[in-house]
Amino acid sequence: MSAPTPPIPAPGSPPAAGRASAALPAPQKAAGAPPAFALLAGLLGFLVITVDVSGVNIALPAIRSTLHGSMADLQWVVDAYTLMFAALMLSAGAFADRSGARRAYAIGVAFFTVASAACALAPGIGTLIAARVVQGSAAAVVLPASLALIRQTYDDPGRRARAIALWSVGGSLAMAIGPVLGGALTETAGWRAVFLLNLPVGALILALLTRVPASARRHVPFDPAGQVSAVLALAALTYAVIEGGHAGRLTWQSGMALVVALAAALTFRTAEARHPAPMVPLEMLRQREVVVTLTVGFAVNAAYYGTIFLLGLYYQQLRGMSGTVAGLMFVPTAAVITAVNILSPRLADRYGRRSVIVWGQALLALAMAALLVLGSGTPAWLVLVLLLPFGISAVTVPALTALLMDSVPGHRAGTASGLLNAMRQTGGALAVALFGTLLARPADGGFSVDGLHLSLALATALLCATTLLARLMLPRD
Repeated sequence: MSAPTPPIPAPGSPPAAGRASAALPAPQKAAGAPPAFALLAGLLGFLVITVDVSGVNIALPAIRSTLHGSMADLQWVVDAYTLMFAALMLSAGAFADRSGARRAYAIGVAFFTVASAACALAPGIGTLIAARVVQGSAAAVVLPASLALIRQTYDDPGRRARAIALWSVGGSLAMAIGPVLGGALTETAGWRAVFLLNLPVGALILALLTRVPASARRHVPFDPAGQVSAVLALAALTYAVIEGGHAGRLTWQSGMALVVALAAALTFRTAEARHPAPMVPLEMLRQREVVVTLTVGFAVNAAYYGTIFLLGLYYQQLRGMSGTVAGLMFVPTAAVITAVNILSPRLADRYGRRSVIVWGQALLALAMAALLVLGSGTPAWLVLVLLLPFGISAVTVPALTALLMDSVPGHRAGTASGLLNAMRQTGGALAVALFGTLLARPADGGFSVDGLHLSLALATALLCATTLLARLMLPRD
């Protein structure tokens, strides 16, 4: 499952790369410039945007203590990043094509680095959230541009496949080291160090890019109305869930936010129908396989990202674990995710993608249901055992992505992959918004075990519904 968004990327293959994965211009070679410079630069970018998300998740209790934020503020620290990452991913690939992969990547890394410095220096929770908005926007550019840079640097298909595989491993590695690194930095140097770590990495990436050949550009029409309305719809919906949930009722603010979200969604549909090169061609959404894969991707990420958000707070606020120990609790699951990513294509070839998607979701639903036993006295070893099925359920997303790619024409592959990634990130963002409202005790805003159990039950129900949907709607292989 992605990225950075936030907290730990969900199980499965790395986030899809948006339109940058479509037809790429021929690379311009520069004498004496080894392809390894482009590969290392792209790999570091993928690592840093993923580690940043998972590390920040572990740092949330420390951020709350220092900046005196509420549970709603903590949700926005996560969702401000995830929402911008999800919404802008729809057109970030086109920006990379229009500007050239190297130029777009440099711009994304530069803004991400500056935003990281702003996060580290934030004097208050509002400033931190604003800086996270910029971080998420920059990450949406970094991801597709990094993959495009690697793809067009390697001419030979075999070498290119190995380079992309290594780039993909970066995402799995970030899953494992992100929580541990975030916890260790928070405990030893403070939560601001989680953001400061991005500064030298960003500088190194920019230095490496000076040795990478310039990328060719091509004309790609921009869809401003579609992009603005997509961001507005997601942000308004998330605001309504967070603010209305904490109030315990539909307030006039949350009601107005829902009206804005609906109006923005209708504007988005109209804009896509009229634009000559829409971000999301509406005819694509009329295909049964496309609708099912997008819905499943949303549900899987909602369950996974939402649960990791819950567990990061559960370990530290209810169980009293240090940041380092809380980070280590995620390592076994991340290791299983890495291994399952390798096995997933083989299982899909043997048993069929439909079976892998259905059974992978069913396994994740069972894992969610099993976590209902969690309480203040649950042994740590039992928590680790109950989390292992989360890693095994990583088998779902690679099969899901492959099915989607086979369901659309070749010239729509980049658009479809960007849409899938946007839906997955949106699922994670809305889950954090909803689960956070349920998690806070009404009396003092502390950790609510009842809220934890209700959140897990809702995620289980969502997965059961999408498992049934996939079984009934997807054709047999």
